Amino acid sequence: MPPPIQSGEFARFQEFFYQKSGITFGATKRYFVDRRLLERMEATGTRCFEDYLTLLRFRDPRGEELQNLINAMTVNETYFFREHYQFRCLTDSILPALTARRRPGDPLQIWSMPCSTGEEPYSIALHLLEQWPGVDNWDVRILASDIDTRVLEQARLGEYDARALQHVPPEMLARYFTPLRQGRWRLISDLRSSVEFRRVNITEPDETRAYRDIDVIFCRNLLIYFDDASRRRAIEALFDALRPGGFICLGHSESMSRISSLFEVRKFPDAIVYQRPA
Repeated sequence: MPPPIQSGEFARFQEFFYQKSGITFGATKRYFVDRRLLERMEATGTRCFEDYLTLLRFRDPRGEELQNLINAMTVNETYFFREHYQFRCLTDSILPALTARRRPGDPLQIWSMPCSTGEEPYSIALHLLEQWPGVDNWDVRILASDIDTRVLEQARLGEYDARALQHVPPEMLARYFTPLRQGRWRLISDLRSSVEFRRVNITEPDETRAYRDIDVIFCRNLLIYFDDASRRRAIEALFDALRPGGFICLGHSESMSRISSLFEVRKFPDAIVYQRPA
């Protein structure tokens, strides 16, 4: 087992990981970071932190170990229909506002990020099917992205346990999921294929440039892991990705007013969301 991480080494890792991902780790995350770092050092056979940092900087040309490290460091806590009031806001207020001046058949793009193991984008798809009468009148495209390649693989597979499905009504579970062994269920193939999953680092402009003319972005509980500079970069990237008049939904503990003045606040009956000026 490699030796414990020292305070100076932890500070150097904080700076390195921030530059690569935009994510910051405070002192309260020290135990979590140390444990994951030591696991990666042991997995790669590096003897100490200095050797591991050298590996990341100079002996990882394709970024494979960096991706393994990012996968190890990101937290993916989610379940179906989390903060369900925002899905109600989507179908009751946001989509009617967006489609009022559009023609049936036009594309509508919804981007879920970070999507983790797929519960959020699949919840959007299920909610649209069940609760939006106009779903068949529009060319709906659901995009989903995350920085963690491991969770993207799980999302594409579409298999979930009882905890992830705890808020899915029994009739919906029977209609859209196939039971597997050991209390697991798999989403039907039509719904799995309705979501396009990609790896994206929101703080890297080259990776977000492909996302344009998005109508609605769900970016919930991501910005709490960023510092002020990374938050601004992320929000500017999301602003550029949105179609004029498009909307962004943040997590319940996040507020755009503390980050950027680019967006207008929209107060709907079910939720407060943010709109790119039209």
